[in-house]
Amino acid sequence: MKLKLLALAAVLFGGTAFAVPAVINENAPLHHLLAPLVPQEPVRLTPGDDSLREGLGLDDEPRWQASDAPAPTLVAAQGSETGASAQSRVPQSQAEIKLSFAPLVKATAPAVVNVYAARQVSSRRSPFADDPFFGQFFGNRFDSPPRMEQSLGSGVIVDKSGLVVTNNHVVQGADEVKIAFADGREFETKVLSKDATVDLAVLKIEGGDGPFPIIPIADSDDLQTGDLVLAIGNPFGIGQTVTNGIVSALARNHIGVNDFGFFIQTDAAINPGNSGGALIDMSGQLVGVNSAIYSRSGGSNGIGFAIPSNMVATFVRAAKNGGRFERPFVGADFAPVTPDIAEALGLDRPSGALVRSIYPNGPAEKAGLKVGDVVMKAEGREIATPDALDYRFATLGIGKTVKLDVLSSDETEHLSLALEQAPEKPARDARDISGRNPFAGATVYNLSPRVAGEFRLPQDKTGVVVAKVAPRSLAARFGLEAGDIVLEVNGESVDSTKTLDAIAGENYRGWQFDIERDGRRLTQVVR
Repeated sequence: MKLKLLALAAVLFGGTAFAVPAVINENAPLHHLLAPLVPQEPVRLTPGDDSLREGLGLDDEPRWQASDAPAPTLVAAQGSETGASAQSRVPQSQAEIKLSFAPLVKATAPAVVNVYAARQVSSRRSPFADDPFFGQFFGNRFDSPPRMEQSLGSGVIVDKSGLVVTNNHVVQGADEVKIAFADGREFETKVLSKDATVDLAVLKIEGGDGPFPIIPIADSDDLQTGDLVLAIGNPFGIGQTVTNGIVSALARNHIGVNDFGFFIQTDAAINPGNSGGALIDMSGQLVGVNSAIYSRSGGSNGIGFAIPSNMVATFVRAAKNGGRFERPFVGADFAPVTPDIAEALGLDRPSGALVRSIYPNGPAEKAGLKVGDVVMKAEGREIATPDALDYRFATLGIGKTVKLDVLSSDETEHLSLALEQAPEKPARDARDISGRNPFAGATVYNLSPRVAGEFRLPQDKTGVVVAKVAPRSLAARFGLEAGDIVLEVNGESVDSTKTLDAIAGENYRGWQFDIERDGRRLTQVVR
């Protein structure tokens, strides 16, 4: 004890008393020496602690002033409070710190279901299956029975009649689709609509007694970066799971999931099996459908992507009306504004959608758009990329009119563009090619603006496009794919499906054909 007092006196008289708190740490020798004299927990001085203030000889008035700056905000799950007073703010008491997402989950989770899709896949046939010699001894043992492939995802009930929205890639190619509630109930479903270009599908619950629990669809345009969100789904098939996070970014593109590059990015944990699940806001409304993750390992890396609810609402509306989702026809193709183009146009940053081509007598030409114009805003909202403009057109839908702010010849013009259904001229005249030729097994259409829109091709393309290719057909073996444009066959130009069908029926000793794929001309020669 004497040694500790002497050490303390040495420190005080040495002029280093005010440096002690800065140098004391748990591993320092001085800390062990002064351990009985150093308080283990800091004493927090608060304006309301009157007894402590009197003991320290302080006056009644606090020595700090309230700041005029707004308090930091934090969106929390709302309990019994409602209205403006229960909105975004920092918890003010211990009771508020204990606020939970549980009431929000309890209200929304029943409308999130598991989606089970199954399809029958033919097994690979053995090369000895048709051999009579092996057949004598082994019978049909070489013929493997078909196997069932299953995929697992999630879905969200958005209509009390039993309409479930999920991702197209969850049900793609499925022969049977079932949904299961968290309480164990299972139901068969019917696929009402699906579209790979937007990666959405709508299912109808069959055999169930409604009304079913739903999650209301919110306006995703009101979402802001930093908003709290919950992701509900069935990751890895382990059962319904809830994760929380924030909106990390908006209008993400080039994700590679669908053709609409307009995603909500969130750090809420999303894993395989979450596809088609709900992304909800703090008011319990659907702001997105979880669709993809950014991952090299297959697990969540804190970067997930969801299709905005406005796109979901448009897709569901089309399914409820008994039709399929169609992009509006505007009669123009757009390109991104590069830094060089932005500098040439006098823009402070590369933003907007540059008009690259105009379809004759289309809505864009009638509205006054010209090649070289840059669309800066649509319905008062900034347009950063052509994907963002395409998204605005799609969510408004056919039959609506969109107001555009356009930079044309260094001046800003305000135009009204009608969104129409794409014309199908010429008629698609679908034909299934057969025979002994490289196109056998392919279904082909005549190109029109409507068909071009279905295959994400420029609207001014003409000729013949491959619509689908039968598995293990000659066309598949020669590498033909849906979306290929057939240009020439054996030196003869292909201008219609009738022409291609006639050429394919000829007996040639060899074949040479040219196709266009992703803007490139490819040639195939068969002798």
